[in-house]
Amino acid sequence: MQLPFKFILATGLLFLCACGELKKQGAEEYIDPTIGNMAVLLQPTRPVMQLPNEMIRMYPIRRDHSDDQISGFPLQVVGHNQGTVFVMKPAIGVLQPDTWKKKLTYDRDLEIIHPWYYKTTLLDDSITVEFTPGRKTGMYRFSFPKQSTHYLICASNGYQVNGKQITGYTLFHDDVPVYLYGQFSTAAVTGLIADTLQYIRFDGAASDVTFKYAVSYVSLANARHLFDEEINDKGFDSFSEHGRECWRKVTDQIRVEGGTLAQRRSFYTALYRCHSRMVNIAEDSLYYSGYNKKVNVTHEPFYVDDACWDTYQALHPLRMILNPAQEEAMLASYVRMYEQSGWMPTFPRIYGDHPCMNGFHSTIIFLDAYRKGLKIRSLDRAYEGMKKNALQATMLPWKNGPAGALDSFYYAHGYFPALAPGEAETHAEVHDFEKRQAVAVTLGHSYDDWALAQLAAALKKPGDAALFSQRARNYQHLWNSEKKFFMPKDEKGAWIEIDPALDGGPGGREYYDENNGWTYLWQVQHDIPGLIKLMNGEKAVERRLDELFRTELGMPKYEFWHRFPDATGLVGQFSMGNEPGFHIPYLYNYVGAAWKTQKRVRELLDLWFKDNVFGIPGDEDGGGMSAFVVFSSMGFYPVTPGIPIYTIGSPVFSKVSIALPSGKEFTIIAKNCSVVNKYIRKATLNGEVLNAPFFTHQQLMQGGVLELEMTEYPDKRWWASVHAPE
Repeated sequence: MQLPFKFILATGLLFLCACGELKKQGAEEYIDPTIGNMAVLLQPTRPVMQLPNEMIRMYPIRRDHSDDQISGFPLQVVGHNQGTVFVMKPAIGVLQPDTWKKKLTYDRDLEIIHPWYYKTTLLDDSITVEFTPGRKTGMYRFSFPKQSTHYLICASNGYQVNGKQITGYTLFHDDVPVYLYGQFSTAAVTGLIADTLQYIRFDGAASDVTFKYAVSYVSLANARHLFDEEINDKGFDSFSEHGRECWRKVTDQIRVEGGTLAQRRSFYTALYRCHSRMVNIAEDSLYYSGYNKKVNVTHEPFYVDDACWDTYQALHPLRMILNPAQEEAMLASYVRMYEQSGWMPTFPRIYGDHPCMNGFHSTIIFLDAYRKGLKIRSLDRAYEGMKKNALQATMLPWKNGPAGALDSFYYAHGYFPALAPGEAETHAEVHDFEKRQAVAVTLGHSYDDWALAQLAAALKKPGDAALFSQRARNYQHLWNSEKKFFMPKDEKGAWIEIDPALDGGPGGREYYDENNGWTYLWQVQHDIPGLIKLMNGEKAVERRLDELFRTELGMPKYEFWHRFPDATGLVGQFSMGNEPGFHIPYLYNYVGAAWKTQKRVRELLDLWFKDNVFGIPGDEDGGGMSAFVVFSSMGFYPVTPGIPIYTIGSPVFSKVSIALPSGKEFTIIAKNCSVVNKYIRKATLNGEVLNAPFFTHQQLMQGGVLELEMTEYPDKRWWASVHAPE
C-alpha cells in the first residue's frame, strides 16, 4: 500500500521535532532501562533507578517485564541480584491480614522509567507511585485517591513512626546492619495488622504523600546525618532533575553521530548499565565493611558489588578510559578488603567476598591498570594479596579459604585434575553442583598467573616473575593435539575421553564452566601467539573460528539448553550470552582476517542487542556484557586486559567522540558508515596510515582522530597478514 504524501510529510516533521527535543534534553533520553527485562533463559536485567555508581538502587519487585503485578517497592537494593530491604506497598481502604500477599496490578504502557525517575499507576486502587534516587537517599511520592484512608504496608514490625518521622533497622545477609531514617510530608501513625505485618497510616485530607529517606550501614545517627545533608530541603522535581543531570554527564562523555535510533538506544542504555556497579557505600568519613565486620574511618570512597569473572574483560577497561580516578578508588577498595580479611576478593559484596565462579581475575585488573598508568595506592600490599591468593588460596570454584589437596596437585603438575564421567568425587570440599571445572580452572589461572608474573617483573621480583611465568603456560598441559580442544586429564596424567561440546554435566561444570569446550577453546587471551602455535598457524585458527560460528548444536536447542542454560545468544557453537565469549570474534584480527571480525561483530550487535525487552542475550551481570556493547559499537575492543592495546572492529556510528578526563578528546570517524557499509578499506590514526588493526591505550588517552573509510564489500587484502604489538 502506498502511503499518502501528507502522511509521510507529517511523520517526518514529527520525527524532526522529536529529534530537536531530544537534542535539547540530551542523549540521556536514549537510555531505556527496560531493555533486556525479558531474559532468554536466566536472569533478566532490572529497570534500576540509581545515580551513577551510587549506593541507592530501586526497581519494582516483579518477575520480569511480562509480569503485570508488582510485589512491592524497596527503599534499597543492597546487592546486584541479591536482595532488597525495607520493602513497602501502598494501600487504601480496610486492611486485612492477607493484604501483604496482594500484588499490585499495573499497566506497563503507563509506566515511565528513567535512571533518575520512575512512575507507575496501580490500577486496582488508583494509586500513583513515583520515585527518584539520590546517593544515599531516595524520595517516593504517592498519590492516593481523595477521601480514602491510605497506608503503606511493610512486612516487618521494625519501623518506629513519630508524627512525620520514621526510623527502621534490619539485617541483610544475617550480619550487615541497615538503618533507615525518613520523613513524610504528612503525619502518620503505625500499628500491626499481624505479627510481622505493619501499617503506616496517613491522617488528614492530603492525598499526595512525599516520603524522603536515607539509608545507612553505619548507624541511625548517620542515616539522619545523610538525610539532612542530601535531601532534607529538596523538592521531588528538583531532586529528580539533579539525577537527570548526573546521567547527562555520563552520556555527554561519549557523543555519537549517525547510526540508527535503535543503535543509539542500545548504546546509551549499555553505557548506563556500565555505571551500575561498583557502588560507593562510604558515608562521608565512615563506612561499614563486611571484610572486618565493623565501621571504619575513611577519607575516600569505598566500593563494593563487583564480579571479576564478568567485569575484568571490558567493564574495568572501559572505566580506565572514562574515569580512571574512579577506577583507582575501586582498586584501593580491593586492597582494603585484602587488608581487612586476609584475602584479595573475587566477587566483593557488601557482606564480604562471594566465592563465585573461578579464578582470581582481580590480578588481571590490577595489571591492566598498572600498565595503563593508573595510580595504584599501596601497590606492594596489592601484590602481596594477589601473590597470597596465587600460592595459598583454594582454586576450587565457589569456595573461599586456604588451598587443599587439589591445589597442591596443581602446583606440582600444572593442571587441575578431573574425574572421568560418572566417577565419584573423592574430595569433600568440592562444591556439589559447581564441581571441579578442571579445564576452566587451569585456563583461568594460567591467565591470572601471567598477570602476576608481569607485575612481579615490574616490581623487580625476578624469582616470582619466573615462577608465575612458568605457571602462565599451564594451559598447554591440557591441549589435546589430536582432538584440537582443551581437554581434561586425570591425576595420572591420562586424557579423559569426553565430547567437549556436550559432556561435563549441567553447564559442563565437571570440566568447563557454564559453557562447553568450544568456548574454552579460546580462553588464552594472555598468549594468543602461543594459542596460534598450538593450532598450527594463522590459517588453521581462522578455519577453527569459522567452525565455531558455523558448527551446529547437533540436537534441538531445548536439549542443548537443558545442559547449558547459560550458553545463550548462539551463533553456531559461539555463545554471545555468556562472558567467556566476548573477545572471540575479535581474534580474526590476529590471524590476518580482519574483515571477518568486522562482519561478525556487526552481526552479533544486530542479532542480540536490540533496543527492546529481549535486547540482552544472557545474564548481563551488572555491566559486564554492556561494556562489550559500548566498546563494539564505538569500533574497538580490549582483547587482552593487561596488554594496553585495543583492536579495531566495525563502529556502528559515523562519528564517536570520547571526552577524556584530561580534557583531550579521542574521535573515531567512520566515513560512509551504515548498516551495509561495515567493512574497513583504509585506516589512519592522526593522519598516519595504520598498518595493523591495533592502537595503544597511550595513543587513545593522548587524544586524536582514528579515521576509517567504510565500504560495502570486504577488502580481504587489507590487514591480511598482521601481528599484534606486544
